[in-house]
Amino acid sequence: MPEKGSVAHILAEKISAEGPVALSEYMGISNAAYYAAKDPLGEKGDFITAPEISQMFGELIGIWLSDLWLRKDRPKNVHYVELGPGRGTLASDALRTMDRFGYNPDIHFVETSPVLKTKQAALHPGATWHDNIADLPTNGPLMIVANEFFDALPIEQFTVTDKGLQRHLVGWKQGKFIPLTDKQAAKDRVSQATGGLPEGAILETSPASGALMEQLSGRVAEQGGVILIIDYGYDHPGTGSTLQALKNHKPVDPYESPGKADLTAHVNFHSLANIARTRLLSVHGPADQGQWLKALGIDQRMAKLAQNSPDKADMIRAAHHRLTSADEMGRLFRVMAASAMEWPEPEGFASDEG
Repeated sequence: MPEKGSVAHILAEKISAEGPVALSEYMGISNAAYYAAKDPLGEKGDFITAPEISQMFGELIGIWLSDLWLRKDRPKNVHYVELGPGRGTLASDALRTMDRFGYNPDIHFVETSPVLKTKQAALHPGATWHDNIADLPTNGPLMIVANEFFDALPIEQFTVTDKGLQRHLVGWKQGKFIPLTDKQAAKDRVSQATGGLPEGAILETSPASGALMEQLSGRVAEQGGVILIIDYGYDHPGTGSTLQALKNHKPVDPYESPGKADLTAHVNFHSLANIARTRLLSVHGPADQGQWLKALGIDQRMAKLAQNSPDKADMIRAAHHRLTSADEMGRLFRVMAASAMEWPEPEGFASDEG
């Protein structure tokens, strides 16, 4: 048995007593424990996000939000909302930039990690923290930013068989967590068209992501504003497992050490966009992160920063490359916006997208 009291021990005991758990439950329990226990960001953590790579990322988001606010004729009671704001770095860079345009919204963070809340409070002592979407203010437009948030939400996986879709489970055997499939077809899923998909194909879905997007879209439809989602993912439905785990900046077995590694999966932007459209939001993108940042002026911002700090010019150019290059984050990471009716069309997206 794993160390007593650890999330691995809790899961092992649960499985031993009750049988295998759904992959979504395993992922949810693992990530909840993981984020509650540590700051996973930075060189000493397990991964680095775009805001930690360069201030340019948050600054351009600040410009993007300010532009929408200005073209909407500076509405009152506008709230800046960030989901899973990490250390608060993105918000710091974005809000500093927004201040230059006279745009100073209330700050709301949706965060459950005590460790990260402490770091966020050091940068944003005036912020308000929420454990869930339902607690967000209802008295004005919401400008919602979700950078690398949806990828950490639990997923379900199913394998296509001649008997229907078989759900993926996680078991415990001989001191190890192992992936399994439920031998009984998922009856509530069999009616879904598998349209000639070959046996053995893996389908992914994220009910947690869908439910969250429904909540966010409903609030923006009622109150006005926009949802900005930046994450790695795909624009069209596909097959195959995208589940992965990172520890110390290296891929590890997702079943090796629950609660000790960051479990993620690619985001289904096609599904999120369709949910937003059901609430009559205007969908823009998805676009390549690199193209989107370039459309907002990251090349010019890089040149200015390098000119002002020649001793850091190489580091600034390297950060620009990492954020925008197709062989780095520029293509894998997607950017999508969903805006309320009668709100301006956001910048950075080609006119034929959405």
